[in-house]
Amino acid sequence: MESVVGELRAQCEEISPVVVEFPPFSTGSCYGSCDESPPADVRIVTSGGLCIPTHSNVLAAVSTVLEKILDRSRKHQNSKKIIPILGVPCNAVTAFVQFLYTSRCEEEELEKYGVHLLTLAHAFSIPKLKQRCARELGGRLSVENVVDFVQLARLCDAPDLYLKCMNLVLREEKAVQGTEGWKFLQDNDPYLELEILQFLEETESRQKRWSKTREKQSSYEQLSEALECLQHIFGHGCTNNVKPHHLAPNGCHKHGEKLSTIEGLHMLIQHFTTCKKKIGGKCCRCKQMWQLLRLHSSICDQSELCTVPLCRQFKLRTQLERKGDDGKWKLLVRKIMSAKAMSSLSLPTLNTLEVTVQ
Repeated sequence: MESVVGELRAQCEEISPVVVEFPPFSTGSCYGSCDESPPADVRIVTSGGLCIPTHSNVLAAVSTVLEKILDRSRKHQNSKKIIPILGVPCNAVTAFVQFLYTSRCEEEELEKYGVHLLTLAHAFSIPKLKQRCARELGGRLSVENVVDFVQLARLCDAPDLYLKCMNLVLREEKAVQGTEGWKFLQDNDPYLELEILQFLEETESRQKRWSKTREKQSSYEQLSEALECLQHIFGHGCTNNVKPHHLAPNGCHKHGEKLSTIEGLHMLIQHFTTCKKKIGGKCCRCKQMWQLLRLHSSICDQSELCTVPLCRQFKLRTQLERKGDDGKWKLLVRKIMSAKAMSSLSLPTLNTLEVTVQ
């Protein structure tokens, strides 16, 4: 594949010194009729011996590469302008010239000569054809041909096709590594193999980071909901055992989707009020309650009227003391407040948020 692109680039830089006379090429509707259009002044020669008459003004208008080739011919005062396009099937070259004139390409031609047309579009700098071919080839990706298409996309600088190929390799990594194309890649292009493996490793690492970030965000949202339920419990006097939400007193029915959180907090509060080890951090469950009360105090803006126990005391204590973990605590508070703001902007989509308090 690389040799085809390289040879094509090199051939486009020269005018063939040998002019072979071919039978006149019949111009179709895409090139314009002989009566309406000026006479062809450039011939495109293919490997199969086909000579396609074209017009220099059309070629120069659609391709800067062809324009440079024609300018070089003018500087050398070469009256016979011949552009060789070798190593490509004649029908593919015909379809390519047709696109230069009409900006259209038949689906059948794209399906049959998509690889060749993408190579020509890259070599002669035809962006529109290049995008069309990349889309067509992207729709035909499979485990068996994905390695070949990765090489093609890399050589022809087709980023969309390249990304589609890489995503398929990511999804079907084991199957792709068992194909003949992968074995050929290992033996002949270790740099591309390393590039693919690095892409897989970076993608996996990025997915792990995203997963960890989502887990942290979920924890902040759960803490935010727990603090909201804590304020509801003490604000509405719901300190007794929670009843079913349609029978719960003091507005608890409005928080039916958070009933499991309220029930968990009730159990934690009941334990906290009776536990004899809550002082000194000897009880893990009581320690969680202390942390919830402190978190509430950190985000509460109505400490004078707040009904949550110890809210004002924690605020006064925070103002008087500066602990070593003060920075981490402030960061936690900011994360929870951010999660609370985001949840208030989004519509509720979950019927129940499970929060387990140990």
